[in-house]
Amino acid sequence: MVKRIKLRTLFIGGCITLFFLVLLGRVFWIQVLDRDFWQTKAAKQWAHTSVFKAVRGTIEDRNGRMLASDVPAYTVVVNPEAITALSIGEEVITGLHELLGKPEDELKALVEAKDENGKYLKNREIRNEGWKIDQELRDKVNEFIEKLKDEHDTLETGVGLIREQKRYYPQQTLAAHILGYTDRDGNAVMGFEKYFDKQLKGADGKLFYQSDAKGIKLPDSEDTYQPEVNGSTFKLTIDSTIQYYIEQAMQKAYEEYKPKSITVIAADPSTMEILGLANMPTFNPNEFWKYASDPGVFFNHAIKTRFEPGSTFKIVPLAGAVEENLFDSDATFMSGSIRIKGYGKPLYDQKRSGYGEISFLEGVKRSSNVAFVKLGYEMLGPERLLQYVDDFGFNDLTGIDLPGEISGIVNPTPNNASENATIAFGHGKVLVTPIQQLTAISAIANGGKLMVPHVVKATTDPNTGKTTVTQPQVVRQVISEESARETSSYLEQVVADLVHGTGRHAYIEGYSVAGKTGTAIKPDGKGGYDRDKVHSSFLGYAPANNPKIVVYVGIDEPANAAGGGAAAGPVFKEIVSEALSYMGVPKVTSGDGGSVSISVKNAPSAQRSAPDLTEKNDAGGQKIAD
Repeated sequence: MVKRIKLRTLFIGGCITLFFLVLLGRVFWIQVLDRDFWQTKAAKQWAHTSVFKAVRGTIEDRNGRMLASDVPAYTVVVNPEAITALSIGEEVITGLHELLGKPEDELKALVEAKDENGKYLKNREIRNEGWKIDQELRDKVNEFIEKLKDEHDTLETGVGLIREQKRYYPQQTLAAHILGYTDRDGNAVMGFEKYFDKQLKGADGKLFYQSDAKGIKLPDSEDTYQPEVNGSTFKLTIDSTIQYYIEQAMQKAYEEYKPKSITVIAADPSTMEILGLANMPTFNPNEFWKYASDPGVFFNHAIKTRFEPGSTFKIVPLAGAVEENLFDSDATFMSGSIRIKGYGKPLYDQKRSGYGEISFLEGVKRSSNVAFVKLGYEMLGPERLLQYVDDFGFNDLTGIDLPGEISGIVNPTPNNASENATIAFGHGKVLVTPIQQLTAISAIANGGKLMVPHVVKATTDPNTGKTTVTQPQVVRQVISEESARETSSYLEQVVADLVHGTGRHAYIEGYSVAGKTGTAIKPDGKGGYDRDKVHSSFLGYAPANNPKIVVYVGIDEPANAAGGGAAAGPVFKEIVSEALSYMGVPKVTSGDGGSVSISVKNAPSAQRSAPDLTEKNDAGGQKIAD
């Protein structure tokens, strides 16, 4: 009996010892061998982080007018559990439907939402109609909540509001393609917001601390604080008033000509500060989601579209010929058509019968293709012409500080006579962008300097107060100041000659205007051209003797194939006449630098359709109007 007790005691003691050894081994495993794993897991349980949102930087125009900023916003939420307890579901659904415009069936799904266990949820956001609403709508929702409280004698209605922030564009559609927008989560999607997103959004601040299981901060918590870095404030070169003039003039032309699109860019040619840039159709960045069915409205044609420019490209061979001392304004040539060596067909003027024997100056004013084939192809020659094309920047990016810019492509086949000749009047193997054309003519307006266009005037870091101002940047001297001045005088006569000048519809009483029209017949996609579809444009600046503003106007497929002089010229005229007056540039009525017309103001209209020219199956189109 005693022996049995001793054996039982030894057995129990052995089991306890073995259990203790196992426990000790497990403790050793956890605390020593597996220490890092469990320490990391424990740290996750007691370590917490509080985030302090950085303020996204504001965007202003050159005069301090707000273009984009963060403002308070409110999200409508519902508590299905509370609403069901009060039996006011139908009342809430009807009321919110009337206020927010959200379909009643979708509201019903939110108001009656349950979890996987069949219990009513306590918090559901009403997206998208009730997500980040403005102050005015918030006030109406609050009135509805108060009404529910009064009618049902309760403090908890199951409807509430959460205060948040959202991006707001107070000028609505103004400069939409420059600014771009952020989505409702605050993510930058396009435009300036996207290009400078990192600088605009800054960095959120964080507080790292330790807490107990209930989330209460530990007394001996080792806190680490990382302060927020607010986003930079940007002042743009854009002038909201000039931008408004641009968009108003575009709207009129859009309604009259019903084109696929219109693009306008305005700049100060001496600095290449962009004063305004717009495309139509456009959009309201505050309501970006409404354009989901028509994503084309977001496309920035000013920097992303290539096209055959037509006669606006003639500024390149003209400037090159002047620089090389090859342009004699009084020399004459036979207009109408020209044959070039190595190509069996003639190249024609818009008016195929021509204008007889005329001077090269008249050829410039009439935008004669024959004149420019002689200047660019015969006098300059293909190699020098292509060198000037490169020097004016048509095979490079301009470097504008907006996202998505593409380069033009001018690449005629070497020794192909027609391809090299037609480049001289802007057709065939030549594709350019609007911003490239604006930059090129600005080089003539500012004394021969190709410069980098830009939209950022200054950047201010709100955390340090440091302001960085953008300085004008010269890429190269393309032509001499004297050649630029002479070229400008010829372009001025394109507008001032109210009989022969293709730019006469851009004439502004009291201001000297230099410019060039373009009416490029568009390729049909089959190797030829569709004479019913044109890209009409006007490129110019004023005052011609001391330019303050340069403007590009492009109209893609205007009704009735309206030419650049008739369709785009008046848009330029309206914008520039208003802008110069706003800028305080005085009119000149005498001959000392003023705009003196060469004929009476009731000269024949320049309204015309695309020319009836011979079809061509290669890329070197025998076609062009002014």
